[in-house]
Amino acid sequence: MNSDSDLQIAGDILAVQHLLQPAREHPATVAEFVGLARSLAEDRAQWEHLVRYDATTRWYHRLRTGPGYEVWLLSWVPGQGSGRHDHGPSSGVLTVLDGELTEHSARGPLTLRAGAQRVFAPGYAHDVVNDSLDGAVSLHVYFPGLTEMPMHHCTPAEGAAHRESVGVPAA
Repeated sequence: MNSDSDLQIAGDILAVQHLLQPAREHPATVAEFVGLARSLAEDRAQWEHLVRYDATTRWYHRLRTGPGYEVWLLSWVPGQGSGRHDHGPSSGVLTVLDGELTEHSARGPLTLRAGAQRVFAPGYAHDVVNDSLDGAVSLHVYFPGLTEMPMHHCTPAEGAAHRESVGVPAA
């Protein structure tokens, strides 16, 4: 299983503006899915009124579906995280709409602020955490639609390194 996203494999498509496509009604390429995520992020009226924060679990809402894809809206209170997982056969675009999230992957932690996007290929494993003191909101586009989200259990050494990187004391 590959631990790198397609950003590391093929280069950062998000940094090559001329490759990005405007949103189409039915996206079909990675660049078009990035465009869809950007257009939804810019149209706060489509999602802002739907956001809820739940202290017991991450809140989520399926915002849109289309042929071969789906779009999810998630909120994160401080300290909430996804756990280390991948997205099975789905590729995805993660866009931070409000606040700040930290992505932990084999390459180390990456802080994602509002407007930041990540593109990932099938099998890419990561953990996303709200390490800030404020709530955060993110948008997730999966293609094909998300059918599984296998959790990855760490070895004790990996778990200790991960806990240290997110500031959690060892048990």
